[in-house]
Amino acid sequence: MPTGKNASRRCFLKASAIAGGGLMLNFSMPHGGNAADATAELSAFIKIAPDGIVTIQAKCPDIGQGIKTTLPMIIAEELDVAWADVRVETAAIDAAKFAEQSVGGSTTVRRSWDNMRRVGAAGRQMIVAAAAKMWKVPESEVTTEAGFAMHAASKRKATYGEMAAKAALVSPPDIKSVTLKDPKTFSIVGKPTRDVEGPNIVTGKPLYGIDVMLPGMLHAVFERAPVFGGKVVEANLDDVRAMPGVRKAFIVEGLSVGKPSGEAARGNAISAGVAIAADSWWQAQTARRRLRVKWNDGPNGGESSRGFEAKALELLKQKPTMDIRKDGDVDAAFKNAAKVIEATYTYPFLAHATMEPMNATVHVQGGKAEVWVPTQSAASARAGVAKVLGLDEANVVAHMTQRAGGGFGRRGGPDPAIEAAWISREVGAPVKLTWSREDDIRHDTYRPAGYHRLKAGLDAQGKLIALSDHFVSFGADGKFTSFPAAMGTGIYPAEFVPNLYYGASLLPLGTPIGPLRAPGSNALAFVFQSFLDEVAQASGRDPLAFHLDLLSERRAQVLSGPVAGGGPTPPPAFDPVRMRALVELVAEKSGWGKRAMPKNTALGMAYYFSHSSYMAHVVEAQVQAGEIKVNKVWVAGDVGSHIVNPLAAENQVQGSVLDGLAQALGQEIVLERGRVQQGNFDDFPLLRMHQAPPVDVHFVLSGNPPTGLGEPALPPVHPALANAVFAASGKRIRMMPFNRASGFAV
Repeated sequence: MPTGKNASRRCFLKASAIAGGGLMLNFSMPHGGNAADATAELSAFIKIAPDGIVTIQAKCPDIGQGIKTTLPMIIAEELDVAWADVRVETAAIDAAKFAEQSVGGSTTVRRSWDNMRRVGAAGRQMIVAAAAKMWKVPESEVTTEAGFAMHAASKRKATYGEMAAKAALVSPPDIKSVTLKDPKTFSIVGKPTRDVEGPNIVTGKPLYGIDVMLPGMLHAVFERAPVFGGKVVEANLDDVRAMPGVRKAFIVEGLSVGKPSGEAARGNAISAGVAIAADSWWQAQTARRRLRVKWNDGPNGGESSRGFEAKALELLKQKPTMDIRKDGDVDAAFKNAAKVIEATYTYPFLAHATMEPMNATVHVQGGKAEVWVPTQSAASARAGVAKVLGLDEANVVAHMTQRAGGGFGRRGGPDPAIEAAWISREVGAPVKLTWSREDDIRHDTYRPAGYHRLKAGLDAQGKLIALSDHFVSFGADGKFTSFPAAMGTGIYPAEFVPNLYYGASLLPLGTPIGPLRAPGSNALAFVFQSFLDEVAQASGRDPLAFHLDLLSERRAQVLSGPVAGGGPTPPPAFDPVRMRALVELVAEKSGWGKRAMPKNTALGMAYYFSHSSYMAHVVEAQVQAGEIKVNKVWVAGDVGSHIVNPLAAENQVQGSVLDGLAQALGQEIVLERGRVQQGNFDDFPLLRMHQAPPVDVHFVLSGNPPTGLGEPALPPVHPALANAVFAASGKRIRMMPFNRASGFAV
């Protein structure tokens, strides 16, 4: 297939007949939807069978966000078929056909919206052309609806199945110039649609990586060094090898495949440890319990959460060692302020705790490898396996499973696949490596902890005139370890305060960190939105009025600084008009200031812009005898002009809220002597059913391209709850999790 900027647009759509007289359409478009750049291609496949059944390939991994349903819905809408006649298949991993097959950062809908519409529209146009030729009428007189081509004047009508073979002979259209439907006529997009895998999930069909079975497959477990970077000194391998079902047990020295430390370091390496392969997982795990290993902890054995916090609090007393942003004269503004507010905020390391523990199945033989892995990026797994085995990527075939049991950023790295590949090569058989829950919690790539010292100045009228933040995070040589540990220049309320300073100081870190749902935003929203509530209280104003005024103070048309969750095109700048509308809506829906609250019960508000989407939350919380109870949460969201699947959208928002409540109320990863102290859901608790409140979701449709929903509804939850707790109890929460703050129980 021709590539390059001068390639004809017609080269990007091919049609062919399939057995039985159907039609297969292969659409290839430039990566990212930029029609001027044909150096990379994005493909989608549509098959139309003679009986009218349309099969659409889902090119991206579904990690619970429903993308396997959402993208085919967009294609089917423009193809103009009945959703009941659509079947969805998981696409093969093929960079030449599909280019981008990863998910993350809530970017998939944003980068695919226009592409997928054009895929469907091109197919519809070919059906129209075939019908017009068959009926000998102008194409302009042929219409389509729900899988039928029609000619009103002659009252002729044909199904897509009847037209498929003829459409396969039509010259494909210019993909750039196909006519898209008027959104007012949409019949699929915007309609609540059940997940295509729903029936298979509830009936327990094998969909997940943990379900993969191969002939002759062995089951593996891996006892990793408890401290990242540690080594095995000795192990009782003879005892382990004598256990029933054990085929092999051996020491793994450890191998770096990517970055030696920092972002997703564990996700790009094989830790040192002991691997055990057996006939069943239970036999392997039983043998593991017999294992006794003497470890050398290496350079990171002295790391501890208490140590980081103590060092950070000392640094916060000093001047920042690096500047992030300076506006106006913040020192002079503080001197002239009528009131100054100061506070220190902290948050801990967090694990991802995906429901399906990390796993992969790999068969290495004859200089080739085949990989089955629940992943956010099969290309990453493929590249990692190739590198660790010293193979050309052409000799590694990767399969994404039909479903992955949660991702939240954790499944972006290749570590389970490269570990399984290493073990498979060693044992000479296909191997399924399954992490235990303890493996998952203790060997994660963690959301980094952070420490902030904030200061705000108000004038005599209670207006915010100055704000500063000294942020202590992780890094070295003036660079943050990775973007989840970083703070950009445009973090709100930058551009809305005339005198503002952001600075940072850095601590070295050997423990691996990486992105967790709404990376960066999931911590910074708690800090800034909670502190702004303090400022609102100090101003003597209702927080709603304070925030609406603050959102009117924009000083520049375009905010600077990166927004977490980038994509093929720059994310849009923060628009305060869109956010004001949400703040007003969520206040209205929650009855802010208009209804009597029970004793020790109050509302708290927060809002945040992340991953190009806008969210505003109100939480109703009750504090009684030191116990926090969340009664209800209201959410208003603006994710653009269309909600492709309202059912999935509501589920994503509700899931984000409940996830955020669990983090706020009781989750933390504590390091001692370089070791993670938590290991399962008893000490890293998920939200219990009795803690889960109703979540009332409202969307505002704005005239902007659709954006993502998997992450942006989480960040405002923490501060909205903290602000509600203060309003109900008078106790200000400045640390997470809340059960560490002021003796609160949850």
